[in-house]
Amino acid sequence: MKKLVKNDYENMSSDAAAIVAEAIRKKPNLVLGLATGSTPLGMYKELIRMHKEEGLDFSQVITFNLDEFCGISPDNKHSYRYYMYQNFFNHVNVMPKNIYIPDGKAEDIEEFCREYDRKIEEFGPIDLQILGIGRNGHIGFNEPADRLKVDTHVVTLAEETIRDNGSFFDDPLDMPKRAITMGLGAIMKAKKILLLANGRKKATIMASLLKDRHVTTKLPASFLCLHPDATIIMDREAAGEALERKTAG
Repeated sequence: MKKLVKNDYENMSSDAAAIVAEAIRKKPNLVLGLATGSTPLGMYKELIRMHKEEGLDFSQVITFNLDEFCGISPDNKHSYRYYMYQNFFNHVNVMPKNIYIPDGKAEDIEEFCREYDRKIEEFGPIDLQILGIGRNGHIGFNEPADRLKVDTHVVTLAEETIRDNGSFFDDPLDMPKRAITMGLGAIMKAKKILLLANGRKKATIMASLLKDRHVTTKLPASFLCLHPDATIIMDREAAGEALERKTAG
């Protein structure tokens, strides 16, 4: 894995956006895997600026989102579909027909998961997959477990994940306990992976990920060590413990 440490969140976000923009300019019909949460917001903001001020064209880009909460309607302000439109899609020229986001209200959720994988295979593999990382090492909502599923599936969220995400809800008790997530199969098939991490809350897990390059289902992000083209961009706060351990070693 390639590791880049930036001074702050703004630099991390602008560098991530530059990587995405370069990929789109090289391949206008890029298949782009997208993440949600607070970490990629700066990257989305910079991509919007590039679209409006520099003419970055998303008209042929095809997007697949990693995950969505189960039981939440698409227009719910806490859904990831709502997040994506408010923070990105409404401000760039991605074609609606090219946007794919898991449906947490699907009547037959297992069939939906199978169809989502079929769509990824139809257009993919994903050219560039953006990832965040949870404090417990999850990517997408692939939580630490004895076994990890390869395909898109429904997952019961870890208590730590529920606590971390519950703060975004008006009432933390409204936080869903289950989600649909892209499995590690589609993630690892991506031609290039870009993982973003920022803030002190991510320092411990980043140190665990980077310190000894072993792969374990207890730290799902560790599978990125096996990927031929994975890059981690983190700010100094997220890299703090990893840098300290490296210095101490």
